[in-house]
Amino acid sequence: MLLLFMELAEAKQKFIDTWGRLGSEWGINRTMAQVHALLLVSPDPLSAEEVMSQLSISRGNANMTLRDLISWGLVEKQHRPGERKEYFFADKDAWNIARQVAKERKKRELEPMLRVLNELAEVEGDSKDPHFKTFQSSVKDIRALAQNANKTIDTMVRAEENWFWSTFFKLFK
Repeated sequence: MLLLFMELAEAKQKFIDTWGRLGSEWGINRTMAQVHALLLVSPDPLSAEEVMSQLSISRGNANMTLRDLISWGLVEKQHRPGERKEYFFADKDAWNIARQVAKERKKRELEPMLRVLNELAEVEGDSKDPHFKTFQSSVKDIRALAQNANKTIDTMVRAEENWFWSTFFKLFK
């Protein structure tokens, strides 16, 4: 068996790169995910300048990305007494991160889609028309799926980690 040993700096970079690629899967851009990853593996809060330096990104990109991460509820800023700089840190609890991402995606994606589906469910037409019947059936099915996803996310956001996973795994027994 071949064992691969990495230095900490190399491992951190691999984590940041991987988290960056995964970011698009949970609704944020690559740079935003990389900044989040950097803050996750940093033991102390970082300034925007430190983020810029470590990720080789522009000041504008760093500032915009940090603001976006704050708006997602994934990063917080703090001030140090006697300093003008702002420092940024990420909650390191994976369950809190998952809940926050689910909550934001629900707000940004699922709720707007549900509003449209609710509106489309009210469309009237000839129930004998195959085009209308197909449209109505598709909207109804997708709306039901979206409503169930919405309820599941609400449950996840309110739940404690152990309760959620034990309940989730009971579904598969």
